[in-house]
Amino acid sequence: MTEEIYIHSTAEVSPDARIGPGTRIWHHAQVREGAVIGRECILGKNVYVDWGVVIGDRVKIQNNASIYHGVTLEDGVFIGPYACLTNDRYPRAITPDGRLKTEDDWEVSPIRVCRGASIGAGAVLLPGITVGPFAMVGAGAVVTRDVPEQGLVLGNPARLAGYVCRCGHPLRDYGDELVCPACGASYRLGTVEDG
Repeated sequence: MTEEIYIHSTAEVSPDARIGPGTRIWHHAQVREGAVIGRECILGKNVYVDWGVVIGDRVKIQNNASIYHGVTLEDGVFIGPYACLTNDRYPRAITPDGRLKTEDDWEVSPIRVCRGASIGAGAVLLPGITVGPFAMVGAGAVVTRDVPEQGLVLGNPARLAGYVCRCGHPLRDYGDELVCPACGASYRLGTVEDG
């Protein structure tokens, strides 16, 4: 992988953002001030990265995903197209007295997506949650609570549907262990969280 940073001519990247070597930022993406993006990341077309967002190394964010202030993506995270990671539990455009809300009128509820986790296309993560290491959020899921390590969550609201291997395939239950039919890796019950 080259150490050179590539930023497409149509992308808007703040000079106050930090971009790691080998990162590629594609058409019409926007990276705001104070964002930190690690090494060898890919930001697809129309990706929005809000101010102060922290993104680790080798993260892949697909087209039209929105990553808002307060979000941390650890190393190796995958964000599918049109996914939205939010930050305000009680969103309003105006205050009770009718003034336009400003940054001083709301409180950020952070989201953390841990190492190796995947967020499916069109998924929505509500504020204040953590997605555990190597977990998988299904396409279109609305995540309202924490996802355990290697947990697979599906639906609206998202519910735990099983566990996935670090390679991404669903694990099969064989009594006291979970086995990946794709790569053969096995996990003892208790080494993968119950949720």
